[in-house]
Amino acid sequence: MTGKEENMQSANRVLRISQLDALELNKALEQLVWSQFTQCFHGFKPGLLARFEPEVKAFLWLFLWRFTIYSKNATVGQSVLNIQYKNDSSLNLIYQPPSKTQKLWYAVCTIGGKWLEERCYDLFRNRHLASFGKAKQFMNFLVGLLKLGELINFLIFLQKGKFATLTERLLGIHSVFCKPQNMREVGFEYMNRELLWHGFAEFLIFLLPLINIQKLKAKLSSWCIPLTGAAGHDSTLGSSGKECALCGEWPTMPHTIGCEHVFCYYCVKSSFLFDIYFTCPKCGTEVHSVQPLKSGIEMSEVNAL
Repeated sequence: MTGKEENMQSANRVLRISQLDALELNKALEQLVWSQFTQCFHGFKPGLLARFEPEVKAFLWLFLWRFTIYSKNATVGQSVLNIQYKNDSSLNLIYQPPSKTQKLWYAVCTIGGKWLEERCYDLFRNRHLASFGKAKQFMNFLVGLLKLGELINFLIFLQKGKFATLTERLLGIHSVFCKPQNMREVGFEYMNRELLWHGFAEFLIFLLPLINIQKLKAKLSSWCIPLTGAAGHDSTLGSSGKECALCGEWPTMPHTIGCEHVFCYYCVKSSFLFDIYFTCPKCGTEVHSVQPLKSGIEMSEVNAL
């Protein structure tokens, strides 16, 4: 019987991360409600809500408490995560919601505690009398004790996974699942595809800088363009010197690398500096020396082009 009870209790146990996520969702909801509420008074006189801000906040949180914990036994964050409060004092394994007394004390400890802290801070902020000074020290000491108690409770919660806040421990309520948790069906097809493409992209990023694209292009060009003798297509420097073998334009400061083709000085020099094994893209001749071309190309030929 004891083993069966332990199994039922462990099945209803809520993960620590889920309880902490519920608390964070509650804080985010409070900030969202307060920001939306203050937008309603955007066109009014500045500082209209500053004087009664603690009371207005307490009224809003009390309104949320009425339609969440009091009626549904769970905060908004807990409802999103399929969690609700259970009366820990009950010895039965059947779910028993918190009593009305526990719900009322929950509102007093959370909403009333926040209101008292903010109101006391405003009350003692500009008071310099001796009596107010002693009361302020007493309030600071009391708040420090509460913070210390919350810290100790949080450390115990990290170890045992129960009672995420000090209020829950004092009132005897803890988080349980509303419905039994089903096994999550996780598909790894999309993840595998993303990992495959990510690895392939990293391989290309590593490989592409090692490939000499310009030399590969020149090699492919030399294979695709048929080579002919000197009496054929490029018989003389005079006929081939009318265009650069790299850019195809009229050669600026024409130079040669030892073959019958002509290059712009900038084209051949930059290619040679980029690749010391640079070859002519038309005939595949290796660079022996970059020399200026002494050719008798007339300006009439330039104008005729």
